[in-house]
Amino acid sequence: MKSNRICAVITDKKQNISQIAGLADLFEVRIDLIGEGWEECAAKLPKAWIACNRRKEEGGNWQGSEERRVEKLLRALPLGASIIDIELETNGLDKIVPVIKQKASCLISSHNMKETPYFDELKDIVARQIDAGADICKVVTFADKDEDNFTVLRLIPEFPGKRIIAFAMGEKGLASRILCPIIGGDFTYAAIEKGAESAAGQITVANLRQIYGMVKNDI
Repeated sequence: MKSNRICAVITDKKQNISQIAGLADLFEVRIDLIGEGWEECAAKLPKAWIACNRRKEEGGNWQGSEERRVEKLLRALPLGASIIDIELETNGLDKIVPVIKQKASCLISSHNMKETPYFDELKDIVARQIDAGADICKVVTFADKDEDNFTVLRLIPEFPGKRIIAFAMGEKGLASRILCPIIGGDFTYAAIEKGAESAAGQITVANLRQIYGMVKNDI
């Protein structure tokens, strides 16, 4: 299995990163949740990190203009971000992606906060992400039923050789969050501590690492 399996999501600059640094493989800096001071937070990280400034339509908390949102996100490039997360529906994506790829890997994401669409629709989303220049494709849906886990996870083997992150949010999507990296997904996301979740259904880094410790490498 890949070593990069757990991405710890930083939602507050006061969080104790050191307590989980050894359990996480990389970090996500949520600019929209941290607010002022996110740069100082990113500068102290001991491992690779993703910059994310999530738009409200996809579950984020950004309050300013779209132009300013992208501007803040790109500030992470000279600060050393390894990956920049930009939404597929971002205006001017064709101009933003080449800028990102000059200094970092480009993760193009899509979040459906209401449901899990049909598999063919999800495949089309990944195809669009690849066409847009994604180094990593991320598709996240909301699980209304148990079968939604299987629907979204099928994206991972559907695109062999591509770096895919696919899982479902919500209580019913927990299985897909855990299984994503086990079946070949690039990584999955986890909260630094209980109560600091960045999305519905997220479990903690410590709990996720404990689960992965129970999985045999030859499975």
